[in-house]
Amino acid sequence: MGTRKNPLVNSEYYHIYNRGNSKMEIFKTEDDYNRFIKMLFLCNSEKKINFRTDIVEKNIDAWDFEVGESIVSIGAWVLMPNHFHLYITGSRSKASGEKEDNISIFMQKLSTAYAKYFNAKYKRTGSLFEGKFKATLIKDEIQAKYLFSYIHLNPVKLIDPKWKTEGIKSKKETLDFLNKYQWSSYLDFKEKDRIESIVLNRTDFLNFFPNSELVDNEIMEWFSRSLASGEITENQIFDLKKRMNQHNPEKYHNEIDWGKSVGKEFK
Repeated sequence: MGTRKNPLVNSEYYHIYNRGNSKMEIFKTEDDYNRFIKMLFLCNSEKKINFRTDIVEKNIDAWDFEVGESIVSIGAWVLMPNHFHLYITGSRSKASGEKEDNISIFMQKLSTAYAKYFNAKYKRTGSLFEGKFKATLIKDEIQAKYLFSYIHLNPVKLIDPKWKTEGIKSKKETLDFLNKYQWSSYLDFKEKDRIESIVLNRTDFLNFFPNSELVDNEIMEWFSRSLASGEITENQIFDLKKRMNQHNPEKYHNEIDWGKSVGKEFK
């Protein structure tokens, strides 16, 4: 993974995403999904961790490993068969400092560790991912709230590939599916009791959902008013701006441009 032309800033928030080389599947089995989630936890450390020597050979559960101080905070995540999305910000701890690009460090550790595991397991060589990870700066609350819904509704395409163009056919079926889909942080916002919740550090992110009952209603309401192509609408932006009392013409048009681009990334 090469050096980024513009290093990411620890104090900023980003939508991070990448997919398999030539859109290949990067998660083929439950073990693959579980390994990546464990690496989200283990790689978020100032320590250099080797899964084989530190976990397998010592016969310990990865979730019991003392990772120490984290280098990033993860606010939401989802894994899909051929790609993943993260909502992330860099740590601003004394140990890491502001000069280090902690997000890139974390992503290099994560991508390298998982690629080594995947290539060894499936006896393949070469790049697993399609180049460098992509990073989009999240500029304000509107983008953050949209990204939260975008990330957690991503799996719906697995049961309803046309939902973005034809709408969600059944709210109940969709919510039932999301409540069974293990490979995202949706269940953690629904306050399900599971060890994977330690991947998140929600205190470093805006608390849009003070209780789990608000999660389903909010994401369904937010996306029910999206454009047929999955893009954010001008009325949607305007209405939410008014509710937050933050209307500003220049920011308003910037959000429209961002909303139109984010929905097209992984069609």
